[in-house]
Amino acid sequence: MAESTVTACPSCGAKNRVPAAHTGKVRCASCHADLPWLVEADDASFDAVVGDATLPVLVDVWAPWCGPCRMVSPIVEQMSREFAGKLKVVKVNSDESPRVSQRHGIQSIPTLLLYRNGAEQSRQIGALPAPQLRQWVAGQVG
Repeated sequence: MAESTVTACPSCGAKNRVPAAHTGKVRCASCHADLPWLVEADDASFDAVVGDATLPVLVDVWAPWCGPCRMVSPIVEQMSREFAGKLKVVKVNSDESPRVSQRHGIQSIPTLLLYRNGAEQSRQIGALPAPQLRQWVAGQVG
């Protein structure tokens, strides 16, 4: 898992290093706008990346061979931009992180988990159309 990713600011275009594990919000170093927070986690990093976050965290458990996962992925990534400053999005490859799947009792993918203050608050199993998925997340984020 990468310790950080480079994200372009949607407001000014400046490139920013966004840490995977961090509390609070991530903001642009140049213009201070909220940045989309989309990172990856694995078995070893899941607790630090998800559990320590103070923002709500949307966890997308997926696999590269899963067709519905590939349909949901762009929607999830778009929501990281739409809910910048309000939501952290974490992608977990179930093939590479079997302990995360086992720990959460995940038997079907895609599974989306919504965490708040380090605890699972809600889950969505299977692919939903973009408007329904967006509505589900918006209802959870507030």
